[in-house]
Amino acid sequence: MNRFITQPSTIHSATGTEDLATALNRDCLCVTVNRDTLRQGLDADGAGADADLYDEILANRPNLFSAMAVFVTPEQAERMREIIRAVEAVVALPAYREEALAEAPEIARFDPGPRGVFMGYDFHLGAAGPQLIEINTNAGGALLNTALARAQAACCEAMKPLIPEPTPVATLEDIFHQMFLREWHRQRGAQPLASIAIVDDAPREQYLYPEFLLFERLFRRHGLKAVIADPSELMLCHDKLWHENQRIDLVYNRLTDFALEEPRHAVLRQAYLEGGVVLTPHPRAHALYADKRNLVALTDGARLRAWRVPEPVIHTLLTGIPRTVPVTRAGAELLWAQRRALFFKPAAGYGGRAAYRGDKLTKRVWDEIITGHYVAQERIAPSERRLRQDGVETALKLDIRNYVYDGEVQLLAARLYQGQTTNFRTQGGGFAPVFCPSPDGHPPGNPIACSTGTVCR
Repeated sequence: MNRFITQPSTIHSATGTEDLATALNRDCLCVTVNRDTLRQGLDADGAGADADLYDEILANRPNLFSAMAVFVTPEQAERMREIIRAVEAVVALPAYREEALAEAPEIARFDPGPRGVFMGYDFHLGAAGPQLIEINTNAGGALLNTALARAQAACCEAMKPLIPEPTPVATLEDIFHQMFLREWHRQRGAQPLASIAIVDDAPREQYLYPEFLLFERLFRRHGLKAVIADPSELMLCHDKLWHENQRIDLVYNRLTDFALEEPRHAVLRQAYLEGGVVLTPHPRAHALYADKRNLVALTDGARLRAWRVPEPVIHTLLTGIPRTVPVTRAGAELLWAQRRALFFKPAAGYGGRAAYRGDKLTKRVWDEIITGHYVAQERIAPSERRLRQDGVETALKLDIRNYVYDGEVQLLAARLYQGQTTNFRTQGGGFAPVFCPSPDGHPPGNPIACSTGTVCR
């Protein structure tokens, strides 16, 4: 997390909202992370092994946080919300749900009531505006990005009005807490929520384990009993889920076994289906939103019209989501011929795993793709964020993640990287906060960043 240098003369010469955001991404090198503030935010309330969370991240996850911010225009922020609203409108249709669930595992037909926390809508900022490249149901990083946004410090005059106030960022943590309460009450009514387990396979070995610790602290600050657990540590007793001597009311699910099909998740699966625990996000949410085959329906105008989707919503989807088609043996020859303009993704993929740019494909990998459950998506080149490290300027790719609950955007964050897909291996890359400058360099109204969840108008 080095200090970066800005070039204010270039920034101040920009005119217009879009030009200013572009100029800041190119020439403001950029907002530095205030290390003391970040350390304080990460280490606050820590105890025992997690008391020095900042040092642990610096030593073992040096590319988790970028030292710069990313800028989007208010129009881009609103356009992303418009696309999200269009997706939500279609997902609510019985015809869409019937089709999506027809290809999903049987467990996805079970509807316990909750919507699913931390839906991640990921965008590239293409030449034609933001393009939704995928949706994920257990998007990680929200609390990490909240701590990062709080630790921003301006490194040039143009940045000073854009730094978020600490109060709205802290309020975002309360919004997250309320989201879990809403999930609980959707299934349990007025019953009080007493305990939460944050569950993942071998949680201490997960790259985002520091965030599990932050959630554990957050829940405890709000009076809940909280634990981080491996599924093997869970027990079903008297029709309820338990961890050691603690009954678990709600599981914050960070597993990537989206249908709970693996034998090691059998206890959690049984408790979920029998109503012994509230699970969020759950298999139904993944089937309705995150299966990449859903993007095929969302970019098929004829199918959307057959479902009587309003034309303005169809227009938003067709112009806001890259065209996506299923990979089949029957269409393999044509897709291979067009591969340089396509990106190939597994239907149940996440985190860029087993996803391939078409222009990088080998015949061996192609043979694996056409025998698997893949979709082909029109490739939208990501925009870039420039930085200077050790005196050398370079450009990193970026995507913008919208953390969404029940159709509402809570938080924007960027991920900076090099390579085919997002990763945390790039020096200078990682999570970055997102800010919305207006044409005169000031956000409208209060100087609050998009990363606080404030709508930019």
